[in-house]
Amino acid sequence: MKKKPQKESGNSGTRPFVLVKAFTVSSLIVMLTATIVIAALNAHWVRKILLEKSKEYNRLLVENLNHQIFLRFVWPVVFKHGEIKLREPGQYKLLDTVIKSTLHSFHVEMVNIYATDNVIAYSLDKTRIGKKDAGGVHYQKAMKKEISSTLVQQGNWIELTFWFPKETKIITFAPLMQEVQLTPEKDRMVIGAIEIIRDVTEDYQQVFKLQGLIVVSCASIMGILFLILRFVVKHGENIIERRAEERLKLEEKLRQAEHLSAIGEMTAGVSHEIRNPLGIIKSSAQLMEKKMAKLDPSSSIPGIIVEESTRLDRIITDFLDFAKPKVADLRPCNMEDIIEKNIAFLSSSDAHKQIKIIREYPGDLPNILGDPAMLYQAFLNIFLNAFQAMDREDGRMTIATWHEPGFVHAAFSDTGPGIDEDLLKKIWTPFFTTKEMGTGLGLGIIKNIIQAHQGEITITNAQPCGTRVEICLPAAPQNIEEE
Repeated sequence: MKKKPQKESGNSGTRPFVLVKAFTVSSLIVMLTATIVIAALNAHWVRKILLEKSKEYNRLLVENLNHQIFLRFVWPVVFKHGEIKLREPGQYKLLDTVIKSTLHSFHVEMVNIYATDNVIAYSLDKTRIGKKDAGGVHYQKAMKKEISSTLVQQGNWIELTFWFPKETKIITFAPLMQEVQLTPEKDRMVIGAIEIIRDVTEDYQQVFKLQGLIVVSCASIMGILFLILRFVVKHGENIIERRAEERLKLEEKLRQAEHLSAIGEMTAGVSHEIRNPLGIIKSSAQLMEKKMAKLDPSSSIPGIIVEESTRLDRIITDFLDFAKPKVADLRPCNMEDIIEKNIAFLSSSDAHKQIKIIREYPGDLPNILGDPAMLYQAFLNIFLNAFQAMDREDGRMTIATWHEPGFVHAAFSDTGPGIDEDLLKKIWTPFFTTKEMGTGLGLGIIKNIIQAHQGEITITNAQPCGTRVEICLPAAPQNIEEE
């Protein structure tokens, strides 16, 4: 029942970004499609302009050819022979020379001249001479003084579909006119028709290359934009996922805190209820121990009751210390002085005399704002945990202190076996312990005290062996120290 809201919470956090991702992808697809369509329309527009320019170019070419034929062939032949007979080699050669010299370097592939009876009288391809009715509709238009142009493209269906034919030719039919009018009122007379076929494949291929360049450029820009937006969206998704995971972890910690708070309240209440009868049992056992010393000195039962009662009282004290809020009475104090009080107390105990203490003090440590009594208890628990983990004969504990702007540090390193990496993640869990007689609240009490001082505590494995406990506490402000 609890996991379902978490899942919905995570989805609700990522759902807006999923919509943004979908909108981004669809927008890019639409933009790319629109770009390709616009590029195709631009290419079509360029081809249309090219066709119009080609038609205009052919008209000018035909007009120039018409002028040269009339000036350099028709007039001289009529003047000299009286009539035009292209079957005569001399006249045909003269016309061929005039046409080829006029169209030289104009990339004209074919020229056909039709007589008034729709028969090809002249052609660059001599096999076509004498062919009848070859002009078709365009010939008829030319005889009516109309100029018409058509575009002829050749290639397979793929080339024709995507507008890059293998060959592109423009065919223009125009009337062959006499340039000298007999009377001012009469129009110029049509004496035949001229067909010009010009290859414009190279021009259209340039248009296709331009079209391809536009499409590829736009697709590349869209692709780069897509990758950038994809990276941004992915990065945003990762941020959302991390925040969702952090939120879930915070919610889990909040539930654990609420659970621990309820346990703490219950533990505090139960501990108070147990402490009173426990005190009565302990005092009664002490009285019984005194009487049994006279009646049966060998009996150890009253002593065991006293010892176990003392141990239970210590456990209850740990429960109460862990459950009740820590409110520190902050005042300027020296961390090294508090540590030295712990060392002096432990040195008087026979159980810890063999442990060697190594001090690494800088000598100029600034004061901290702390509660000496609470810090004394926290440091004492650290010392006891370290002493219990070390061999009493050759155990060593190194205490190092240092400071940085605004903070004072203390590190406690022992030569014990250290903590397994799997257990290192669980040491802050309340009631977790590896000791047979432990309550699992010692480190929790230390952490509560350090946090009450706005400090931090970390526990790691030292090298080459042992455990390292590092504490960081805020330094006392200068104005408070002076007061």
